[in-house]
Amino acid sequence: MDGLFDDSFDEPGPSRDPFTDLALPVREVRGHPKAPADPATWPATVPAVRQVLREGLALGQITVLTGENGSGKSTLVEALAGACGLNPEGGGTGAMHATRSTESPLAEHLQVTRGAGAPRSGFFLRAETMHSLFTYYEEIGVGGMMHERSHGESFLALVEERSRIRGLWLLDEPESALSVAGCLALLDRLQELAAGGSQIVLSTHSPVLAALPGADLYELGEWGLRPSGYDDLELVRTWRAFLDEPACFLRHPD
Repeated sequence: MDGLFDDSFDEPGPSRDPFTDLALPVREVRGHPKAPADPATWPATVPAVRQVLREGLALGQITVLTGENGSGKSTLVEALAGACGLNPEGGGTGAMHATRSTESPLAEHLQVTRGAGAPRSGFFLRAETMHSLFTYYEEIGVGGMMHERSHGESFLALVEERSRIRGLWLLDEPESALSVAGCLALLDRLQELAAGGSQIVLSTHSPVLAALPGADLYELGEWGLRPSGYDDLELVRTWRAFLDEPACFLRHPD
């Protein structure tokens, strides 16, 4: 991935704290001027992906992406992992495992602007490949016998074991492994990681994880990618409506 990093120091946008941003592993991601994506080919045809390629996306210390399936959340997180040199199937910097490649070629078309002196280490957790990641870590002796625990227990244990990594943390729909209590436990750990200086980018369908304190929230859809307040997120409004009156959402046989 040589050439994908841009260490220039243009002034950050007015909504950002320049002193904080300069120390972040990733200050911005945008389309690479020397490796443009074909705008007529997936995933550049996805509105949120197209917007990032054209306009770029400035990242704060914590970024949460929400939206329906197919809106581009996982595609962007996976591509960011690849552009930052992380294994597209998950793991820390230097993880080498591979099963079947399913990620898009988007990473090849992204340029990442890094902060001055920011750590280049990182960790990527991807729901779709978590089982193979557990197997890989068992084989190299990390985290114990992970397959002997429940999926959620193994996931939280791995986060705990890897939490010594300070740098970029990317998580793609981690709630797939977790109960509500597990999501709350993950929130606590993510807050500790952020307090320790790590940067977090998270895609989720969970209103619990979307409540991560201090996060910049973005909602993805046919409009592209837009900032949002927590109460305005579609996933939050839908969950609240369902919990208030679940019968309204359920079809009953005649």
